[in-house]
Amino acid sequence: MLRIISANLNGIRSASKKGFFDWMGKQDADMVCVQELKAQAADMTEAFLAPHGYHGYFHYAEKKGYSGVGLYTRHKPERVITGFGNAEFDSEGRYVEVQYPHLAVISVYVPSGSSSEERQLAKYRFMEAFLPHLLQLKASGREIVLCGDVNIAHKEIDIKNWKGNLKNSGFLPEERAWIGELFDVHGYVDVFRKLDPRPEQYTWWSNRGQAYAKNVGWRIDYHLATPKIADTAKACSIYKDEKFSDHAPLSIDYDFPL
Repeated sequence: MLRIISANLNGIRSASKKGFFDWMGKQDADMVCVQELKAQAADMTEAFLAPHGYHGYFHYAEKKGYSGVGLYTRHKPERVITGFGNAEFDSEGRYVEVQYPHLAVISVYVPSGSSSEERQLAKYRFMEAFLPHLLQLKASGREIVLCGDVNIAHKEIDIKNWKGNLKNSGFLPEERAWIGELFDVHGYVDVFRKLDPRPEQYTWWSNRGQAYAKNVGWRIDYHLATPKIADTAKACSIYKDEKFSDHAPLSIDYDFPL
């Protein structure tokens, strides 16, 4: 079984202090995709670079304390790619890919547009640039599992207060249409939703009010996969017993040999 975990850390140093790496060491995961490192290479200790014997690969933002993604794997890849060939967003540290003969696994952090109209426009630019890349990946001949914080809730079931968020970043019609097109037109699979059709399954909660305690959340962290490997997905879980960040780790097991 191939176990892949996705987790937005909201700061690797903060998540480490809250026990993330202790938890990670007990998960028997083959790969752990992390987002929002908020760290530069100089900040990365050995415990962050290669915890529990994993190989770690990272894409850092140029701006300090901002963005950044990583991917930990037990299986040394044939090739590692950082960035997806877009100067604006590669400078923000949003993409790392590991390749094996029949599989590529990616950790991605899609921009949030919630802080300003300027950042929402940047998010739209990212979406426009990233879609052709996703299609190239799908055409590569490898199976694809893309994990990460996509910062979009797809359907009403994926957000607690959907009526109140119809005009808010993360649930805008253009964003929902973009991710819907990935599934309905281009053949990517929302693996968690394929396995778990229940409502009120969220991966992110605002720090305002008692959103976490009341489960007023959003499902914005995904495994997006090509159909063949998606069909092998056997089990999924959102881990909420401990809180490492404002996001919860999403784990999925695939019956797929590397």
